[in-house]
Order: sequence, then structure tokens, then C-alpha cells
Amino acid sequence: MIKKRYILIFLIVFSACENKQSERKNIADTSEKETINTTLDAWHKNASESNYDSYFNAMTNSSIFIGTDASENWNNKEFKTFSKPFFDRGKAWDFKPLTRNVYVSADGNIAWFDELLDTWMGICRGSGVLSKTENTWKIEQYVLSVTIPNTHITDVIAIKKEKDSLFLSRLKN
Repeated sequence: MIKKRYILIFLIVFSACENKQSERKNIADTSEKETINTTLDAWHKNASESNYDSYFNAMTNSSIFIGTDASENWNNKEFKTFSKPFFDRGKAWDFKPLTRNVYVSADGNIAWFDELLDTWMGICRGSGVLSKTENTWKIEQYVLSVTIPNTHITDVIAIKKEKDSLFLSRLKN
């Protein structure tokens, strides 16, 4: 009988500890997601306000930016070079997040996200990866895509066909 009581007490205490750990993890996840959302919102805002240094400080030195054109796969240095004239003119780009999903790895050091954006191109999709270094989230990769309604994909394929074939021939050679 005493043995059963100890087992019952152990199970109650263990269950309570497990719930507290799960609760702490959920709070930590929520806090990290809020921080990541703040980081990404500020990054987009810095582009719209042509804050070059702040915009690129949100990215790691080894970051990659993948644009909407098949040729746009830039490392950080290349993307800075491409972007500088836009920022210098005071007109970079103005992407306003509409929705965003954020996911954080179990160890809390890697995050990935997808977002829908209101842009001059219409609705676009952004997705990317961030890493946490010294308690700061930095963008490692960002991918920008133009969304295409499924009902119009055949038209878009026809429009892209010539450019795609030229790009494919360059890649294959």
C-alpha cells in the first residue's frame, strides 16, 4: 500500500514538472517568435525608409538573398552592391507584411518563416531562415517570390517561355 502511494505521489509530481517545462517552452517560443517578427518588421521598414546600414545589419555577413528573377541569387556582398543605388536614391522597396508564420528549432537557435507581402508587384511571398547569435536574430537567407493565381499559370508560363529557355541553355552549358 505504501509503495502505491509513493508511485502515485511520484506520478503527480512528475506530471506537474512536465507541464511546467512545457509551459516554459511555450512562453519561450512565443517570446522568440515576437522577437523574430519585430526583427523582420524592422528589416522591411528599413528598406522602405532607405536605411541601408540598418537593413544590412539585420543580415549575417554570409546571408543569401534570392529574388524573383531566376538570375537573382546574391550573397551578402553582391546584394549590397545591387541594392546600394536604390537606397542612395531614397527609394528602395516597400514590402508590407500581411501574414507571417514563424517556426523555431528545438534548440532555439534557428528559425524559419514564410510571409505574404503587399508590394509594388502585388502580393508576393517571402520566406527565409534566421540564426540566433549572441542573443540576436539575423537573417541568413531570404527568398522573394511573386505569387501567381493557379488559374493564370498557363499564361505566365507562356510569357516566361523565351526567357526561361535562354536561362536554361546558359545553365546547361
